[in-house]
Amino acid sequence: MSLAGRTALVTGGGRGIGRAISARLAREGARVVVAGRTAAELEEVAALVGGAPLRLDVGDRGAIAGALEELRARIGHVDVLINNAGIAESAPYHATPDELWDRMLAVNVTGAFALCRALIPAMIERGFGRVINVASNAGLTGYAYSSAYCASKHAMVGMTRAIALEIARSEVTINCVCPGWVDTQMADEAVRRIAAKTGRGEGDARKALEAMSPQRRMVGPDEVALVVAMLCSPEARSVHGQAIPIDGGQVMA
Repeated sequence: MSLAGRTALVTGGGRGIGRAISARLAREGARVVVAGRTAAELEEVAALVGGAPLRLDVGDRGAIAGALEELRARIGHVDVLINNAGIAESAPYHATPDELWDRMLAVNVTGAFALCRALIPAMIERGFGRVINVASNAGLTGYAYSSAYCASKHAMVGMTRAIALEIARSEVTINCVCPGWVDTQMADEAVRRIAAKTGRGEGDARKALEAMSPQRRMVGPDEVALVVAMLCSPEARSVHGQAIPIDGGQVMA
């Protein structure tokens, strides 16, 4: 799965799944640009993987344009784009404010679309490219109290499939990975919210999330990174336009 000589941009690369993906792609030989909002996290991961940090808020279109200019000046081209940045919040559909809905769509899919639009044409011109969008199994089914989140992840899957058809004759592939609950800081935050809202202990709240998987466990970040690395490899040319669940069998489509 060698990615020697390739440059990868990983959004949300400073923590959780993004951190694991950055480390895995670096092991496969890629030069990794670790992008995100928190400078200290970016610098730590970039140093760990021998890459470069890039401040980027994917929820801000102006910030995306500025970051792309900086990227081109400092790094040059991008061969591999990992749209991993995302947020998760829950609320009943009738109590979901416009601000939450707009923010969820902006961060979870609009930013990814902007980066695809900006970077894929040059990949096509150079004759190689891999785009992996980190969606969720919430992009394959629905979950109560998560209408905005589910909508954003369904949009990510639909966008991926549409772009895949447009670029199918090129040497660029685009796919989604769709994790279930992953053992990251985001899951820890969800556990605390559930415990606070329900009065249950955090241990019981975590077990409730784990019980959603037939394996009765959360997915490890490294497990997601493995699938992403496989999709980035030159040998994965025929895997295109797919939405691959990584959830222990929770969603069997």
